[in-house]
Amino acid sequence: MASLARPGGNATAVSCMSTDQAAKRVQMLKELVPALVNIAVLYNPQGDKDTEYKQVQEAANSLDLQLRAYEARSPTEIDKAFALVAVDHPQALVILGDVLMNVHLKVLADLALRNRLPAIYLYREFVDVGGLISYGANLKGMWLRAAPYVDKILKGADPGELPIDQPTRFELVINLKTAKMLGIKVPASLLVAADEVIE
Repeated sequence: MASLARPGGNATAVSCMSTDQAAKRVQMLKELVPALVNIAVLYNPQGDKDTEYKQVQEAANSLDLQLRAYEARSPTEIDKAFALVAVDHPQALVILGDVLMNVHLKVLADLALRNRLPAIYLYREFVDVGGLISYGANLKGMWLRAAPYVDKILKGADPGELPIDQPTRFELVINLKTAKMLGIKVPASLLVAADEVIE
């Protein structure tokens, strides 16, 4: 890719910039659980998540958190990862979004709750189905921003000349019902910063 403004070749994209927000999600978990000392990250190693995972590692190191990674490439491996999580007892969980995780968002939210694990997700859709907290681009907004790109390309525009679309704002969504079930008192700083609080 030549640049975000002119990617070149035959491709452009609508980006959720999830890698840039991974460290922020770790910081939010620490704010949510001040006594946090060990944290888990669940990700699909086939989902091109190396940069995002590295950001989670760096954020954990900067906050003196012990980090353990769990991989899942399929729904069966999601169950196996949570079986290991149940044995290891991390205090919180970061789930890196990709197609596998997004398709199984309800399963992931339920497993995190069943394991009494505060978890942070990339998209608000996880929180809508019972997840605790999310911070990232609005997924529906991304699809809406993609439509004009498709229209331009179908009308003959060169994809390589279209800038990669990046979100200009990120939303923080908190599910207070889930927080209560987990015995977590959400700090006022997060509540004030939240774009939406589900009660």
